Amino acid sequence: MYRLIRLQGRARRGEFETPHGIVQTPVFMNVGTQGAIKGALSARDLKEIGCQVELSNTYHLHVRPGDCLIRDMGGLHRFMTWDGPILTDSGGFQIFSLASLRRIKEEGVYFNSHVDGRHIFMGPEESMRIQSNLGSDIAMAFDECVKIPSPKEYVQRSCERTARWLERCKAALAEYNREEGAVNPGQMLFGINQGAVFHDLRIEHMKRIAELDLPGYAIGGLAVGETHQEMYDTIEAVEEYMPKDKPRYLMGVGTPGNIIEGVARGVDFFDCVMPARNGRHGHLFTWDGIINIKNQKYERDDGPIDKRCACPVCRRYSRAYLRHLFKAEEMLAMRLAVAHNLYFFNDLTAKIRESLDADSFDAFRREFSQKLDIRI
Repeated sequence: MYRLIRLQGRARRGEFETPHGIVQTPVFMNVGTQGAIKGALSARDLKEIGCQVELSNTYHLHVRPGDCLIRDMGGLHRFMTWDGPILTDSGGFQIFSLASLRRIKEEGVYFNSHVDGRHIFMGPEESMRIQSNLGSDIAMAFDECVKIPSPKEYVQRSCERTARWLERCKAALAEYNREEGAVNPGQMLFGINQGAVFHDLRIEHMKRIAELDLPGYAIGGLAVGETHQEMYDTIEAVEEYMPKDKPRYLMGVGTPGNIIEGVARGVDFFDCVMPARNGRHGHLFTWDGIINIKNQKYERDDGPIDKRCACPVCRRYSRAYLRHLFKAEEMLAMRLAVAHNLYFFNDLTAKIRESLDADSFDAFRREFSQKLDIRI
């Protein structure tokens, strides 16, 4: 399923086969939490801006409109008219960050919906059933994302429970895939490594879940309050124990610099809501750094957002026009800004792949790792 094409240090160039197409890695996945990109981008737009993988969320789609409805509509691919690979997060992070009055038990988590307050129970089997109904290509395991900092004793107990939950996820998804009428019988399960920033717990947990021989593995529970250096040190500690023949996914990360540094440490998959969120507020990524298009200095600027960018927005619109749209609070402002930012992130990983193919990733890293995160 995963083919390693080239190595440069720890950085990996590969490809991953899914039921809905082959993913070239490293890859940035575009986050459509509720089956849509916030910023009014459609599935057709995603094709135009170079998206390879769309990511949606189990918890949100279960709450609204309901995973059974989506199953009856033919699955998430058909529902949102996206024919490429889809990854669905398990809902664990959202339960622990959004839901109120949650109670964690061995069987799963009891909580109240953040939308209407109704009581919901979700455990490994329920998360896998929802994701099976959605029919994504990659289903993420149900886990607990602990906050940082947390007491080491609690993190250890959480890791042990998450490992037991993963075993239940694997058994449940295998059963659902065998069912007649399964939306996507080729759906694959990725396990999630946890352990906060305790390296010994991370390594112990990774060794245990690697024994399950899953199609892929993720590093979860980072970018939730630790420093960038703590995150990088944690990736380095656990990467050595991740299977070499399986894709690695760093969940919820991050900035362009984070992505470059993650690739340098052996990561293949990335996702983050940040480029779309920043775009909706007028903060745009360029190859010289980040600009705030609302600033007055762009009022009469007839140039594109970035002269080196080939996105549909830069090919057609000026900085002055985009600034006007934001000042006038036109919806088009968010749509164009989000399209540019997501194109930039897809293009960034494409250029990383090109540098790996050309054995020039180290030079690319030196030039752009810090530069792209600077606010101009």
